[in-house]
Amino acid sequence: MITRLIDRNFANMRLDRYLRKAFPEESLSVFFAVIRKKKIRVNGVIGKANQMLVEGDLVNIYENFKSVPEEEKDMSAAQKATLAANSSTEKPAWTQSVKSGWGKPKTSAEKQSNWGAKELDIVMQTEDYVIVNKPSGLASQPGSGTRPGESLVEYLWEWGRSEGLDFRPTIAHRLDQETSGMLIAALHGDTLRDFTRMIREHEVEKFYFALVKGNLKREKGTIDESLTRTDAAKGSKMKVGEEGKDAQRAITHYRVKQHYEGYDLVKIKLETGRMHQIRAHFASIGHPLLGDSRYGDFALNREVKKNLGLHRLFLHSCRLEFDWKGEKKIFDCPLPKELQAVIDQLKPLRFERER
Repeated sequence: MITRLIDRNFANMRLDRYLRKAFPEESLSVFFAVIRKKKIRVNGVIGKANQMLVEGDLVNIYENFKSVPEEEKDMSAAQKATLAANSSTEKPAWTQSVKSGWGKPKTSAEKQSNWGAKELDIVMQTEDYVIVNKPSGLASQPGSGTRPGESLVEYLWEWGRSEGLDFRPTIAHRLDQETSGMLIAALHGDTLRDFTRMIREHEVEKFYFALVKGNLKREKGTIDESLTRTDAAKGSKMKVGEEGKDAQRAITHYRVKQHYEGYDLVKIKLETGRMHQIRAHFASIGHPLLGDSRYGDFALNREVKKNLGLHRLFLHSCRLEFDWKGEKKIFDCPLPKELQAVIDQLKPLRFERER
C-alpha cells in the first residue's frame, strides 16, 4: 500500500490528475485500473477520478506501483509528525512545508551536462515564486535541439534541489530562446495554477524592449493581426493576417521610446502572448527586429553584426506587472549590457513627427 498526504502543491487538483503528477513514471492504464477497481481511498472513502483533493487529505493506494521504492510507500516522518500534531482536527491545517521527495539523484545525462543553477540571475525571490532574468541563447525548457540539463527549467530544478524545496520550480510562461528577460517561476503547485490562470486571463502585464528597423510613422500604436502557425523543416513560423480555424487573434501595443538614425527603440506591451508575436507583427509592418534570424532583414542583420556588434535578437522582457495577494507587484529589468552597448553607438534623432 502507498500512503500520501496532500500538501499545498497538490491541493485543488482532481484525483486522476494528482496520480499523473505524483507518479509520472506509471502509465495511465495503471491509474485507470486502480480507480476502477476501487483500490484508492481518500480519507477512508473510495476515491473517484473527478473528485477534488484538498490540503490535508489522506490518500491510500492499495497497489504497489513499480516506480515507488519500498521505503517511499509510506508517509515520510515529517508527514507523520504533522498528522499527529493535527489529529484533533478533522482536516489538518498545515503550517509548514512537507517534503515530497521530488529531488531524486541526478540522472547520468544531468551529471554530464553543464549545470548552470549557480549562474541564475534571480530578480526577486518570494515564498511563492521567483522572477528570473533569462539570458539570450538559453532555452526556456527542454526540447529537441537542447542538450540534457541545459535549459532554464532544468537550471531551476537544480537550484530548487540546492534550496531544499519540496516542489520543482516551474515557469508559468515562456520566452523564445533568443529573447532575454524576466520569467515567473512558481515554487508551489497552487502558485503555478494561480499564475497559469492569471496569464490565460491577461492579468499579468508583460512589457518588452525591441530595436526595430527604420523609424515608425506614429509615436504609439497597436498591431491587431491574427497569427497562424506553419511548420517546416527549418522551424515553425507565424503567418500574419490569415483567416481560418487555426488563426489566433494577436494584439501588440507599442510606444516609441527613442528615435535613432535608421532605427527605433520601442517599448511593447502584449495583450496576447502568441508564439513569435512581437517578431512576426513588426516584420509585417515593415519594421523587423534587429538580429531576427527568422523574420528579419538578413542583409541588415549582417551589417549591424559587423558594425554594431549585435550577435543576437534585440528583444528583452523588461517589465512584469500583476496583483498578488492584494498587492500590486512591478518588476523591472534593464537591457543587458550587450544590447545597451548597441544603443550607445546609435545617433539619436530629435524631431516632431506629423500627427
